[in-house]
Amino acid sequence: MDCGICTSKTILLFLSLVFWGAGAALAYVGAYMINSYGNFESFIQNKQTLVPAAIVIGISVLMFIFGLVGCCATLKESKFGLGCFFVIIMVIFAAEVTALVFTFIYQGKINQDLERSMNEVFEKYDGHNTESQAVDLLQRELKCCGVSDYRSWFNTTWFKNNTTIPQTCCKNQTNCEGHPQLPALLYPEGCKKKLETFLQDVLTYAMLVVLGFAIIKFFGMLSVCVVTCRSSSRRSGYQPLYA
Repeated sequence: MDCGICTSKTILLFLSLVFWGAGAALAYVGAYMINSYGNFESFIQNKQTLVPAAIVIGISVLMFIFGLVGCCATLKESKFGLGCFFVIIMVIFAAEVTALVFTFIYQGKINQDLERSMNEVFEKYDGHNTESQAVDLLQRELKCCGVSDYRSWFNTTWFKNNTTIPQTCCKNQTNCEGHPQLPALLYPEGCKKKLETFLQDVLTYAMLVVLGFAIIKFFGMLSVCVVTCRSSSRRSGYQPLYA
């Protein structure tokens, strides 16, 4: 077995293992994206931002199956099997590129209407309803207060009725009752900026992971071509000029 085939088969076997590992990793990334958006879904009206996550999870399911196909086709040097494996890699490569494009597109759409939707949710805050739970979770997890800052609460129905800010705005809730006269006890940053940063970080993380696997698929396609061509040359009795 010449060096070219040995190297290419090693790459393909490694790629088969990567398929299984990538399937698990992408499933985690997709689930993490959906879970991250789910925690703050009350503030995100554009549900199309979940499209990249759905594509990533779909790819991960297929990868577990394709890893087995690639391993068997490589070991047997089956021309048909390697051809199928090449098509599989190419389709997944295209899907990953599509996911990258969608992620890049929707990364710019996160900021659109976010402030308006957040203002609507904050306006419905009464301390008990679903919107209140979403706001409290947002402020507690991101350590922020109000849409722009704590003064954003001044225009809400909650503040007009209670003249206080929810305690989830407090840095330390044990000695803070949400009085706006004591802003030093409240989180200084608004939630809009922090939520934007959080969602952008999630998408960037997903883009880097998908890009890494797309590069591996590209080299996998090259390796399939090498193994198929060399195997065909041996079976036909011809020797390549560069052997």
